[in-house]
Amino acid sequence: MTATGADQEAAGQTTRGYWWWERRRSVALDVGLALLSALECALEGVEFAGDTGLPVPLAVLFGLAAGSVLVLRRRWPIAVVLVSIATTPAEMGFLMGIVGLYTLAASDVPRRITVVLTGMTLVGTFIVSYVRLRQSVDAHADFGPGFWYVPVVSLFMSLGLTAPSVLFGLYIGARRRLMESLRERADSLERELSLLADRAEERAEWARTEERTRIAREMHDVVAHRVSLMVVHAAALQAVAPKDPAKAVRNAALVGDMGRQALTELREMLGVLRSGDALVAPRSGRVPLASVGRAAAEVAEVLVEDGPRLREVEVLVAQSRDAGMTVELSVEGELRPYAPEVEQTAYRVVQEALTNVHKHAAGARTWVRLAHRGSEVAMQVENGPSDGAAADAGLPSGGNGLVGMRERVLGLGGVFVSGPTDAGGFRVSAVLPDGGATAV
Repeated sequence: MTATGADQEAAGQTTRGYWWWERRRSVALDVGLALLSALECALEGVEFAGDTGLPVPLAVLFGLAAGSVLVLRRRWPIAVVLVSIATTPAEMGFLMGIVGLYTLAASDVPRRITVVLTGMTLVGTFIVSYVRLRQSVDAHADFGPGFWYVPVVSLFMSLGLTAPSVLFGLYIGARRRLMESLRERADSLERELSLLADRAEERAEWARTEERTRIAREMHDVVAHRVSLMVVHAAALQAVAPKDPAKAVRNAALVGDMGRQALTELREMLGVLRSGDALVAPRSGRVPLASVGRAAAEVAEVLVEDGPRLREVEVLVAQSRDAGMTVELSVEGELRPYAPEVEQTAYRVVQEALTNVHKHAAGARTWVRLAHRGSEVAMQVENGPSDGAAADAGLPSGGNGLVGMRERVLGLGGVFVSGPTDAGGFRVSAVLPDGGATAV
């Protein structure tokens, strides 16, 4: 056996390796009490033999056997008390009775059994004390106490041998059960706190993931649309420069405007992100879990508040016209203020749909429709088949445009539909709930 195995075995014996005892000191205590009880009963057995005429060795042997029963007090406390009651007429086993009643009261034995055995012990002790004391009083005729003396003294003696041990045992048992209950409650609270910490960590991770996804969508919308227009204008600039220098100059100016607008939006977004980092990165370097969710929410709120609005859709359409797209804008109903996240999402849907037309349907005729209804706003971007004569700008596609639009719309409880049309074009439709009007 290895040293580790020996240590584990020794630890097992220390905690629970001796039958019904849990610790070594419990074994030592019970064995010591049993030896004292056996010695007491043996000495009292000598006197009992003299009173009854029994052989002394037999009485001593009986006393040793009866007193040693105390070693079983933790396993069978009822048996110990019954033996002490049985030996009461022989006036032996006082220590066994006291310790047995204490153990019985402190154990998990039903209270009615404890009450019955305590009453039997009390009555037995009272009867034996009364008989012995009456004999002693009668033997001394010159001593003439009142009639009350014998019963009162017998009652006090019986109460003194039973009540303190029972009351102390009840107190220790109640205290032990209370400690076990508190320990179980502490363990339960510790498990609950661990579970709450795990959930807080999951919520923080979820908040970080949501914020990364939101930022990725914003970056995609800003960069993809602006850069797509810049590429289209650059291609047009390359085509018309030798033939129409004036138009080339206008296209170059548009490319510059697009680049400046893209840089401005990127700087604003990065500034918001830096302020969010300051919120979640204190000087100590430790990031509280609760602050992560708050910081993510604040960053998201700033991004929404500083985002585009529906009134800017006309400028968006005009930019696509300047890039050479044939696009028509129609608006139904009166423009009214919506919640910032609703307006930004509607704008981004139109923006991404126009970007996809630039990428995948160069030269296609496009229709943009907005409808302001009672409790919702609807938008639709539809393009016809691509013009085969139009030059392909060679714009890359990451495949995230439609996914991002769907996530935005569904996140606000709206409806999103996209797919090809019968005419060979493509249609993107979305309906967003009002979301509560705010000032524009």
